[in-house]
Amino acid sequence: MSGVRVLVDATSVPADRGGVGRYVDGLLAALVASDEPVDVFVVCQRTDADRYVALAPGAEVVAAPAAVAHRPARLAWEQTGLPLLAQQLGVDVLHSPFYSSPLRSSCPITVTIHDATFFTEREHYDRHRGAFMRSAIKTSLRRAAQIIVPSKATRDELIRLLDADADKTAVAYHGVDPRSFYIPDDAEKARVAARLGLADTPYVAFLGVMEPRKNVPNLVRGWAAAVAERPNPPALVLAGGSGHDDAIDDAVSQIPSHLKVVRPGYLRFTDLPGYLGGAVAAAYPSHGEGFGLPIVEAMACGAPVLTTPRLSLPEVGGDAVAYTTEEPEDIARDLSALLDDEQQRAKLSVLGVERAREFTWERSAAAHLATWRRAAGKPHQTDDDGTSY
Repeated sequence: MSGVRVLVDATSVPADRGGVGRYVDGLLAALVASDEPVDVFVVCQRTDADRYVALAPGAEVVAAPAAVAHRPARLAWEQTGLPLLAQQLGVDVLHSPFYSSPLRSSCPITVTIHDATFFTEREHYDRHRGAFMRSAIKTSLRRAAQIIVPSKATRDELIRLLDADADKTAVAYHGVDPRSFYIPDDAEKARVAARLGLADTPYVAFLGVMEPRKNVPNLVRGWAAAVAERPNPPALVLAGGSGHDDAIDDAVSQIPSHLKVVRPGYLRFTDLPGYLGGAVAAAYPSHGEGFGLPIVEAMACGAPVLTTPRLSLPEVGGDAVAYTTEEPEDIARDLSALLDDEQQRAKLSVLGVERAREFTWERSAAAHLATWRRAAGKPHQTDDDGTSY
């Protein structure tokens, strides 16, 4: 079977290496370790070049012009410099991992569309960003040879809302790296708790960007109602980027004075297992996700998870998480029930670890490769025994 030559555009990966960064990092590492023949080329921002050389040994890493560090210049370069680079490298497929892509290219283009919430949850996005992303999604659906999505829920939403071509839309679940997300030992939990100023205080963990779709203000209100009357109330830790949700400050300002909210911003990546695994519960009452990587990472670290049954979240969490709604009264009720039920938390911890093992970057890479082969006109062949290769 002939290999496929793919150029992955990593110039859109932000410096904070949140969900998009974890997706690109996990995918590239699995691609270069794959047994399937593939030549991987990566174009990235100059500050990321050494990182990708180490992360994806065997891949050819190309540093983009320094100007792409600024978003307007990157979007302009995406339309001109990126397709030219693909042509110079002679790749079979150009993969854009974050919604937008060149309008023209000498080779087929595949695009990852992470979710459809720019259409279903318009009120939770900045007007200008939302308009740009909706336009980019529509253009990618129209022009890309194949679309990759991280869940069946996202695929179904794109078909329902935008009449996406089901035959051109492939599901490739994200993965979780067990070397980075694992059950921490007591010493690691204690170290992270001390760093957060919570050495003797249990806490509920949130991890994600503080944007309206994540529903953090209602989490604050629900948590406060759930713990206010407890003798040793768990703190609430809101870890992640600051985002643009000003309502969080209003919600925090209204909590009783004896309750504690910790807002550490971005945590060190190496602290995440101790942070998530050390929480009495991880809460993620989102209005909707295309996949929900934070809940899988929390499950992998042994945290009992409380989330909502919106879009992809039940597809990912299954029976290994507890569910609530987006409303503060329900969050308060369901979080309180989880805090009171040590046996249920222990059960969810075990189930979560088992379920998280189902989501691997190796499987994700295999699904991407199959999609790229279709886009390049190199479909998998089949042995006499029916095995695809």
